[in-house]
Amino acid sequence: MGFITCKFGGTSLADATCFQKVKKIILSNPERRYIVPSAPGKRTPEDKKITDLLYAWHTLVEQGLDAGQVQALIADRFLGISRDLGLKTDVKSILAEIESQCAKHREPDFLASRGEYISGILLAEFLGATFVDPADYVRFDDEGALDPATYEKLGERLRGDGLFVIPGFYGATPDGRIRTFSRGGSDVSGSIVARATGSRLYENWTDVSGFRMADPRLVPEARRIEEITYQELRELSYMGANVLHDEAIFPVREPGIPINIKNTNEPDNPGTLIVATRTAREPVCGIAGRTGFAMVNIEKALMNKERGFGRRVLAIFEENGISFEHLPTSIDTMSVIVREEELGPHGSVIVKQIERACSPDRVTIVNDLALIATVGQGMAGRVGVAATLFTALANAGVNVRVIDQGSSENNIIVGVASKDLKAAVQAIYRAFAS
Repeated sequence: MGFITCKFGGTSLADATCFQKVKKIILSNPERRYIVPSAPGKRTPEDKKITDLLYAWHTLVEQGLDAGQVQALIADRFLGISRDLGLKTDVKSILAEIESQCAKHREPDFLASRGEYISGILLAEFLGATFVDPADYVRFDDEGALDPATYEKLGERLRGDGLFVIPGFYGATPDGRIRTFSRGGSDVSGSIVARATGSRLYENWTDVSGFRMADPRLVPEARRIEEITYQELRELSYMGANVLHDEAIFPVREPGIPINIKNTNEPDNPGTLIVATRTAREPVCGIAGRTGFAMVNIEKALMNKERGFGRRVLAIFEENGISFEHLPTSIDTMSVIVREEELGPHGSVIVKQIERACSPDRVTIVNDLALIATVGQGMAGRVGVAATLFTALANAGVNVRVIDQGSSENNIIVGVASKDLKAAVQAIYRAFAS
């Protein structure tokens, strides 16, 4: 019998009622053995996430300001959960210990991780499970990357009978300093636990029943994706399909452990299964888009004859601390697509540096660009996919500013004006999902 690793997101652990739902889900299947909790999320749209409050606490401490109000909100939430569940954990003492240590930590990671830490302690008591602090087993190297030795160390600790609760989002450096993943990193922690324990399945429990073919805010009727590959999900996650942290795929991809995105409020819904390979019955499995891109266009006659031209251009972006997203080219033109937030005030500087280093005929910047990815392994080698896509956009009156397709043929990216994002996604969805 294989075991299951379950990660529960912030909305799944927002209050005592949510904890009770989670316990019912876990106990309904004896294969669910390894539980990875997030910090409590919002109970209502106006509520605050515990992690946001913890970051605010750190900022106030750094500025020498009184964090009492923020601390009171955090204490009230955890004390309420403990009280309503009838737990014996001394939450006040835990919070007092955290307060005594927070001034020693210049980086926000320590305080930011304490939401998962306390949530894990409370959930472990509620389940009668063994609490395992990831700071003792999840290791980051000096560069901030996960140390592969983590899998063996953590796997050894999680051997034995019964349930184990391992908080998400954080680990520690070799010298014992708490280090967090990026926001949403409990998804990554769940993947690490699944790999370390050789789980047959990683269930990621959240507040939606899996992925839909398109963002329901743009396409309300978008249908659920039943099955998707790791690679397809990476493409969609990058472009804004953010149900799962995009780095959560890497730990489970090599051993081929499937991820099941499930809804805590609809536990019987099958959700979406993320797998290594699948049989594609339709060409497209999903469409995702996001705004916030800019495109630097460079024109120069006989550019293709000039050795090192592209290298010099990209070196300028690197020197300014900007990474590029896409690089559409032709024989006399080169476009560098970047995030607007990264380009920021550097645009005019970069134009001048390109002019000095490359002597182009013309350099322009196009702002307010949206990129849309149409993804599906069934697209490769299938005649008419691109024609269907661009006909749909033309019929919707959407002007395509840029086209980019990877060598795998599993993804076509188009750039449009940000104002056309919704119309473009709707047109593409209806062309392939009808």
